[in-house]
Amino acid sequence: MSWNPGGGARGHVNEMGGTTGGPVFQARDVRGDVHVHGGGISLPIPRQLPRSGILVNREEALAALDRMVSGHGLVVVTGQAGIGKTALVLHWARGRLEDFPDGQLYADLHGHSGMEPAPPAEVLGRFIRSLGIPGEHVPAGLGERAALFRSLVAGRRLLVVLDDAYSAAQVAPLLPGGPGAAAVVTSRWRLAGLTMRGASVVRLGPLGEDAALDLLGTALGSDRVGRHREKAGELVELCARSPLALSVAAARLVARPGWSLDDLVRDLADERRRLSALAVPDAEDEMTIRAALELSYRGLPERARRLYRSLGLFPGTAFGARMAAALSGEPLPDARDLLGVLDAANLLEHLPGGRYRLHALARLHAVDTVREHDPPEARAGAVRRLVEWTLAAVLAANAAAAPYRRLPGPPDAPPGPPEFADAAGALDWLEQEFPTVRAVARRARESGLDRAAYLLVDAAWPLFLHRGQHAERLDFDRVGLDAARALGDRYAEAKMLNRTGLALRALGRPDAAADDLREALTLWRQLGERSRAAGTRRRLGLLAFDRGDMAGAVAEFRAALEEYRAAGDDRHVALTLCDLGAALIRDGRADAAVRDLGEAERLLSGTGDDAYNQARVLVLLGQAHASRADPATAEDLVARGLEGMRAIGSAIGEADALHVLGDLALQRDRIAEARERYERARSILAGAGAPTRILDRRLAELGGP
Repeated sequence: MSWNPGGGARGHVNEMGGTTGGPVFQARDVRGDVHVHGGGISLPIPRQLPRSGILVNREEALAALDRMVSGHGLVVVTGQAGIGKTALVLHWARGRLEDFPDGQLYADLHGHSGMEPAPPAEVLGRFIRSLGIPGEHVPAGLGERAALFRSLVAGRRLLVVLDDAYSAAQVAPLLPGGPGAAAVVTSRWRLAGLTMRGASVVRLGPLGEDAALDLLGTALGSDRVGRHREKAGELVELCARSPLALSVAAARLVARPGWSLDDLVRDLADERRRLSALAVPDAEDEMTIRAALELSYRGLPERARRLYRSLGLFPGTAFGARMAAALSGEPLPDARDLLGVLDAANLLEHLPGGRYRLHALARLHAVDTVREHDPPEARAGAVRRLVEWTLAAVLAANAAAAPYRRLPGPPDAPPGPPEFADAAGALDWLEQEFPTVRAVARRARESGLDRAAYLLVDAAWPLFLHRGQHAERLDFDRVGLDAARALGDRYAEAKMLNRTGLALRALGRPDAAADDLREALTLWRQLGERSRAAGTRRRLGLLAFDRGDMAGAVAEFRAALEEYRAAGDDRHVALTLCDLGAALIRDGRADAAVRDLGEAERLLSGTGDDAYNQARVLVLLGQAHASRADPATAEDLVARGLEGMRAIGSAIGEADALHVLGDLALQRDRIAEARERYERARSILAGAGAPTRILDRRLAELGGP
């Protein structure tokens, strides 16, 4: 009602300000009661869960959801794109309707949908209206809406499902506050901010092989999959056991009745086309594997996107922060942080020992993305940085494991090579990283970085000396040989021929080994490298030893000795005396062996930096004393040699010493002890990919336990 400013009434004027809901009654005078009757609307209990997709064999995750929702009331289900997070949660929620009689609220937060992430205020508005509050009574501000929502659900047994969240900040206002209500969130991100609020986490990984086959059978028919189980198994692995990838693959087969599983497997076998092939052309939502991964990529900060792209250039499988820093050009602390971002986005898998690998399909996406966004010179620079850093690391490991080798010092390659406290640590690193070192050497060859490729192969030698790796070694050594030949470096070529000769010898191919060694010998002689030629003759002596030709072996070793003595090369004199001593022991000339091995021990004790051969000569001396019927001295010498091999982490040396201790135990009729030592030696050799023929024969002769 308004009044005249002068104070007098100028009549009655009805005005209304503010916001109201429902009927409005206006009157000048009211005498008695006023009754307003309106048509009431009874809202149903909200049941907003959409239809779920196919779910197979997620019993462990379902049980975890049961347990965590009961215990904490807030659970985050996280995992990579297409792994089945939404299907899992919706399947679980539909099976728990009775546990939440007051309703189930659902919102797609569009965290990775190609749309803008859903604003929390907008989602709260929908929730509040679905709980019976008319739209005109819904507050405008986010804080007021969140408070009203918590008030409405207080005391209710209600479930809130928040699907495809982008961040903890997006989710936090949507969480119910009181007991009885629960919330389950799905996201490609880990949402650490929610775990700080007490959320439990279910991390969903790829399906197991059987579950993936079950999913394929559900989509295509179990009979079809059963008839072609081998091809179905290949398809499952090509799809990385991802539910989305398998569903898309099945849809392609359904859309092409004439196609077989074999046809699709061939189509997916080419890594360069696999992501394109995992698409259904007529899918209205265009939700292919590539699209799903692209949305994850776009959600990353710019520097994390750049690191992700650079990982598409990584030629190996697993990598650490130093490799990632070298490849991307990021400082090491920043690279660690950015790897954490990619891990939180479920694009990486965090492995033991601080190492990572890209999920299989994410790796293919990173390969495509770096080719699309980074110019050739940037890609070449990244590969060069990785090669230089890997070379620095391998040279540092070589210096720690075999300080007597005269190789170049590590180049200055940020972020700097790892530091090794001892030989065992360096060998452990070389063994762990060998698949990556091999892949980087190949990439160096492909990129024309032949000097680095050759040096990578050369510097990795201590790994093969101490840990075997014979099955993989020959191809790796041939990379070094090809690089040396591409450089036109005859010295490096001869050195690599020595290496391939030894690798072929270890693989039981003596004729091929002799061919490479003779070619190396010819090169050394042409180059006037008498000492190097002597080294190749030593290796030819080892081949004669393997054939049982002790006279030929002794002749080669003595010829090599003459050259080394003339050159004053005491270390190689000692090594050749070790080889000669082994041949003399085999030839039944133990006294001569003890004399030559004693000289080798004296020479090696003066070097101080060759722990492996210092231990080896003790084992050989033990063998010689055993042949002289002096078992006590023999066992003491071999035990000391075994201790030395273990100290430097030489698995091959340890196996050799255990073999000799087994022989000594057998000589003294300690059968159980001999068997135990043979079995341990055999296990070590088999683990290193080294031949076990002699030990197999020994164990067979001993018979059962």
